[in-house]
Amino acid sequence: MPHPTNADDTYSYLGPAGTFTEAALAQVVDAAGKTWQPVNNVGQALDDVVSGRSTAAMIAIENSIEGGVSASQDALASIPNLRIIGEYLVPVNFVLVARPGTRLQDVRVVNAHPVAYAQCHLWLDATLPEHGHLPATSNVAAAASLLSDTTADAAIAPPGITDHYPLEVLAREIGDNPHAVTRFVLVSRTTRLPAPTGSDKTSVIVELPDDTAGRLLEMLEQFATRGVNMSLLASRPIGDALGRYRFVIDLDGHLHDERVADALLGLKRFSPNVTFLGSYPRADKLAITVTPRYDDRAFTAAREWLESLES
Repeated sequence: MPHPTNADDTYSYLGPAGTFTEAALAQVVDAAGKTWQPVNNVGQALDDVVSGRSTAAMIAIENSIEGGVSASQDALASIPNLRIIGEYLVPVNFVLVARPGTRLQDVRVVNAHPVAYAQCHLWLDATLPEHGHLPATSNVAAAASLLSDTTADAAIAPPGITDHYPLEVLAREIGDNPHAVTRFVLVSRTTRLPAPTGSDKTSVIVELPDDTAGRLLEMLEQFATRGVNMSLLASRPIGDALGRYRFVIDLDGHLHDERVADALLGLKRFSPNVTFLGSYPRADKLAITVTPRYDDRAFTAAREWLESLES
């Protein structure tokens, strides 16, 4: 599909059609009825946003089984002027599909993306103990290849793949963990913050000032001393030297929450490089609760007390 001329009506996502990323994009109310642009990788999706070809891009950021998606975290750290404006959760399970007429007992070779294959190995070992694995570049590519190549007898693919390809489902819910979930984020160039909802996240990327002993503890104290909980803390190599890392952090709360704002001020004084990725509503809609000494009134009262000392 060619790029349309109106970027405001275009959303980029990791394609082709039928991926889990497309399922995440389907949850975006503003994307309904707009043009969805499939791309080959995270970098291309974000480049569409930076260049103005798309208004936003949907990318995977974390998986409950595999952890953080390093390609997305590194891209957000290296590409400036991007903001996360929303997050979305997609349950991750898989089906085994094959060409029409194929029986489960006839399957000898399974085409699958290595990550999907690893998440289904218990079912595969129990059901098809003598099968071989043919690696694929994506979950959808594994299924699509069955129509052009007979090397594999079946493929591991996302549910709903038969809406896009004339294949038959041989088995459903073959993933080893029925509770597996991937978290996606919608990334844009907008600098307008979504309003606080009481159930929000704030994402930042932080570098330590040096490798002196205790620096990581100093960084964590910026949050602990203000009652700010972290829901994600992941380290990624900066790449300029061995032992140099940046930290991808998700905080419970919104920039407009006094405790979060105060923590970011402390973080900025401490770190030589802080990248603010945005404050946005949590996908799980769980309310953020804090003890009274860390709520907005406590910070406001402390400032009023300090001002009263001069008067």
